[in-house]
Amino acid sequence: MNQQNEATLSDVITEGINKTLARDLPNAGPNELEQRRKQMNKAELMDAYLQSFDREPTGNVIHGVVQRLFGMDLDHVSLLPEAEHEIQAAGGLQQSGTHPDGSMPAPREIIDIKLATGGKRWSGPEIRRLLNSLFGVNLDAISALDQAKISLFSKGQWVVRKDHDLFVVYTGEGDVDVSVYPTAYFLERTGMDGLPEDLNQALTDLGYRPDGERKSLYYADPGGQPVPDAFKGQTMGAIMAAIRNSYSHL
Repeated sequence: MNQQNEATLSDVITEGINKTLARDLPNAGPNELEQRRKQMNKAELMDAYLQSFDREPTGNVIHGVVQRLFGMDLDHVSLLPEAEHEIQAAGGLQQSGTHPDGSMPAPREIIDIKLATGGKRWSGPEIRRLLNSLFGVNLDAISALDQAKISLFSKGQWVVRKDHDLFVVYTGEGDVDVSVYPTAYFLERTGMDGLPEDLNQALTDLGYRPDGERKSLYYADPGGQPVPDAFKGQTMGAIMAAIRNSYSHL
């Protein structure tokens, strides 16, 4: 884990992570535990923190750790239409009794509803998959961007953004469209005036089209639906390949 991730840890989260590490590594000293924690990515840190609880973590706890580790405020994300229909069909919203006026519960309340209907203790990976199915927030993919030199804007907020990132993936409202463009840092270091040709071609092959105003490439789902995770993964893969092949030194 890099120093920026380390700086996002609150004392409470650090204490929980250390509790889990001390249990898993009973012979490790304080320095070894700290070193191990610094080597963990965001998803691993989240898992360790959630494992420190004796009972099922609540929506408030999950909201807190996601905000601290990933910089994502779940209070500002929207429930996916298919998830809303599924919960309503199961009677989850009515059974919760939280909003008798029929208004939609807050995201952390929805998380509590789903956790209560699981009938089991949820693991960290299962909770991340739940968040993705409810809100389209793919925390595992975000965790993989820790050292990728790619900035990500999603769900109306910057999720990953560092000074020396090379490219930006910018998703619009509802994730129905995606733009990819170079950062000012990349243009300054390379002397280019847009995306490199190999990346331009790779993204064009995926269906992206030029957006001349921002010297970027743009993709929108033809049916107005959120861009699927598989397509996002292909986009990230193309960008990572371009960085790995030509720009890892920047």
